[in-house]
Amino acid sequence: MDAPQPTARTGGVVATLAFAGTVAAVMQTLVTPLIAELPKLLNTSSSNATWVITVTLLVSAVCVPVSGRLGDLLGKRRMLLVCAVPLFAGSVVCALASSVVPMIIGRGLQGVGMGMVPLGIALLRDVVPKEKLSSSIALVSASLGIGGALGLPIASAVAQYASWRVLFWGSAALALAISALIWFLIPDVPAGAKGQRFDVPGALGLAVGLVCLLLAVSKGAEWGWASTTTVGLFVASVVVLLAWGFWELRTRDPLVDLRTTARPRVLITNLASLFVGFGMYAGMLIVPQLLQFPEATGYGLGQSMLAAGLWMAPGGIMMMIVSPLGGKLTDARGPKFTLISGVLVIAAAYGLGILLMGSAWGLMLFLMVSSSGVGLAYGAMPALIMSAVPASETAAANGFNTLMRALGTSIGAAVIGAVLSQMTTETGGFSFTSEAGFRTGLVFGCGVAVIAAAISTFIPAVRGSVTGGKSDATASPEVAPARG
Repeated sequence: MDAPQPTARTGGVVATLAFAGTVAAVMQTLVTPLIAELPKLLNTSSSNATWVITVTLLVSAVCVPVSGRLGDLLGKRRMLLVCAVPLFAGSVVCALASSVVPMIIGRGLQGVGMGMVPLGIALLRDVVPKEKLSSSIALVSASLGIGGALGLPIASAVAQYASWRVLFWGSAALALAISALIWFLIPDVPAGAKGQRFDVPGALGLAVGLVCLLLAVSKGAEWGWASTTTVGLFVASVVVLLAWGFWELRTRDPLVDLRTTARPRVLITNLASLFVGFGMYAGMLIVPQLLQFPEATGYGLGQSMLAAGLWMAPGGIMMMIVSPLGGKLTDARGPKFTLISGVLVIAAAYGLGILLMGSAWGLMLFLMVSSSGVGLAYGAMPALIMSAVPASETAAANGFNTLMRALGTSIGAAVIGAVLSQMTTETGGFSFTSEAGFRTGLVFGCGVAVIAAAISTFIPAVRGSVTGGKSDATASPEVAPARG
C-alpha cells in the first residue's frame, strides 16, 4: 500500500470520523431511558415495544458488512455520506411517530448508519500519516463504546426534562452535522476495489442468516429457548450461513473474502472480538440495574435513571482518554500486546466489580477500569485486521470485525439476561434479580474476558505493523519476529 500523504486536515478527518462513530453509537442507546414508557407512548404491548430496540440491532448487523464492501467498491467517503442519510431520515420518522410501526421503521433506518464506524476506520488507512495511524484507529474504533457510554446519561437527562421527541430531533440535527463535516473535511480517495462486482446473493444470504441467528438469540428468552420458533431460527441460521459460505468461496467477487478471513491473524482476532463484545456488554447490562434497584433489596442503590447515567458517564470519558494511549502502546509493542492488555484489564475490572458492587462509587470505578480495557482492546482489533488484509478489502474486513463484536454483545445480552432472570428474590411482593445473580453475571464477564485473553495469545506475529510495515497480505507470519 502506498503511504498516505499527510494533509493539514488530518486532525479534522480523525475528529470527524470519531464524532460520526460516537453519534452512530448514541443512536443505539437513545431509547434506553424510554423502555418502560414505550408501551404507553406508542399505544402498544410491551412485547411489541421491544422491537424498537431489536430492529436496530438486526439492521445494523446486516448493513455493517454490506456498507463496508460498498465502501471498497464505490469509495468510503461516498458511503459515509450515504450512511448519514438514513440516520437523519430515521430520526425524523421516530420524532414524528405516534404508533409502534413508524417507530420501528425509523429505528431500523437508524441502524443502517452503524456502517459509519468500519468505513471510518478503513478510511484512516488511506489518509492518515503512518505515525498517527495507530492512535487514530484506536480513537475511531473506541467511538462505539464511547457513544454507548455517554449516550445513556444524555438521553436520560433529555427524556426526564424535555419531551422524548426532542431526543430524535436532536439526533436528526447531529446527522445533518455529520453530513456537513464529512462533505467538507473528508477527502475523496479512490475506491480500493473499483471495477469489481457487488455480491448481491452473498449480501442476501448473509442478511437472512444473521437475522435468523440474532432473532433467536435476542428473543429466545421471551419465546422459550426450546420453542419451535427459536429452534427453527437457529437451524435456519446454520443452514443459510453454511450455504452462504459455500457461495462466498466460489464467487469471483465475494461480499466477504473468506479465504482472507481464514488467515490465522484475522480469524483469531475475529474470534477474540466475539468474546470481547460479550465481556464489554455484561457490565453495561448489570450496572444500571444495580444502581436503580430499590434500596429495600439490600443491595440495590435506589438511583434514578438520570443519576444512574451520570454514575456511568465517567466510563465513557475514560475510554476517550485511554484510546489514543492505546494507539501509542500499539506503536511501541504491537496491536497483539495492546489487545491482550485490554482484555486482562477488563477481567481485572470484573474482579473489582465483584468486590465493590455495594456502592455507586465502586460501580463507577468498575466501569472506569472496564472501559479503559475496552478502549485498549477496541483500538487494537482493527489494527490487527488491517495488518493482515490488502487495501482493497479494508472496509469489508473491518465491517466483518464490527459484526463479530456486535454478535458478542448480542450473545452476552442473552446469556447475562438469562442468568439475571433465573436467579431472583422476592422483596415487597415484587421479584428482583438476586445479589447472587448479579455476582454470577460479573463472574461470567470476568471468565469471558480471560477466555478472550487466552485466544488472543494465539494471534500470529506479523512483520512490521499497520502503521507502515508489511502485512500478512504480503508476508508470512511463520517467518515474522515475535512482535504483536
